Amino acid sequence: MTPGRRLTDLKLDAAYEKCREIARRQAKNFYYAFLALPKHKRDAICAVYAFMRHADDLSDDESRSREERRADLAAWLADWHSAASGEPTDDPVFTALADTQAGFQIPLELLDQLVQGTSMDLESALVPPTPEAAAANGAAEPRPWNTYTTFATFEDLRRYCYYVASVVGLVCIRIFGYSDPRAESLAEDTGIAFQLTNILRDVREDAERGRIYLPLDALDRFGVRVEDLAALRNGAHMTLNQRELLESLAKRAEDYYKSGFALLPLIDGGSRPALWVLVTIYHRLLRRIERRGYDVFSERVRVPLITRLTVLFRGLLRVLRYRLSGASDAES
Repeated sequence: MTPGRRLTDLKLDAAYEKCREIARRQAKNFYYAFLALPKHKRDAICAVYAFMRHADDLSDDESRSREERRADLAAWLADWHSAASGEPTDDPVFTALADTQAGFQIPLELLDQLVQGTSMDLESALVPPTPEAAAANGAAEPRPWNTYTTFATFEDLRRYCYYVASVVGLVCIRIFGYSDPRAESLAEDTGIAFQLTNILRDVREDAERGRIYLPLDALDRFGVRVEDLAALRNGAHMTLNQRELLESLAKRAEDYYKSGFALLPLIDGGSRPALWVLVTIYHRLLRRIERRGYDVFSERVRVPLITRLTVLFRGLLRVLRYRLSGASDAES
C-alpha cells in the first residue's frame, strides 16, 4: 500500500473505477460528454450513471413480473438508503455515489426520484390487445407485446420524462456547478428534450417490448392506431399520418432544446464544454431522425462515431480555451 493511502481511499478509488467501467461500456452518447469534464466531476457523473443504470436494469428485467421488479427496486433502494446514511456496504456503486452525494450536496430526494423514474414503466396504463394487433403480429393468440404501456396525453408523457430525464439534469447541474436558479428549470426542459429524442429513436424497439410512448391523444389526432405502429416493426410502410405524428413530437423536442442552449452560459465554465457536447450530440441525433423523414423502423438511427468524436474534440478545445483564458482551474 502506498504510504499515506488508507484502505478506505483505495476502496473508494476501486468503487469509482467500477462506475467508470459501467459508463464506458453502456453510456454511449453520455460518455463522450463526460470526457470533457474535470476528473472529479467526471467520476461523480459516472457514479450517478452507474446507479441509474442498475435501477434501469432491475426495472427492465422481463424475466420477472412487474410485481417482482417493483419489489426488487424497493429492496435495492432500501439498501441504498442504508449506505447513504453511513452503513457499511460492499456495493461499489453505493460507495461511489455516497461520496458523490455528500461532496456535491445532491439532495437524496433527487436520487430517489431517479429510481422512481425507472419504475414508471411498471406503473403506466395498459391498452388491452386487439384482434388487429394479433393479426399484425401474424399470431392466432396475442403475444406479450400486444399489451402496451402507454400515456394518455402529452402532459402524462411530460411527467414521465421529468422523472426519467429531467431529474438526471437536476442532479448533473449540481455536479457541473451553477449559481443562477434559472438553471434548474432549464435543466428540467433539457432533460425532456433528450428523452423525447430517445422516444423518437426507439419507437420500433419500444413497440417490440410492449411500450408506446407516443401519447394516445396524439395518435387519435393523426388517425394512427397503436397496432399500426406495431405493424411497422414487421416492415410495413409508413403512412403520411404516421410521419406527421412523429414530426409533431420532434417539433416539441426542438422547442425544448432551446432551453438546453440557454442553460449553457449558466453552468460553471469548467463544466460548460461537457454540457455543450451532450446537448450537441443529442440535437444532432434529432436532426438525423428529421432528415430520414422520421423512418425509425427500417434501422436504428445513430449519430456516427466520427461525428461524436468531432463534437468531443471541439468540446475539448473549449476546455483548453477556458483554461488558457486565465480562469481558475482549481476544479480540474
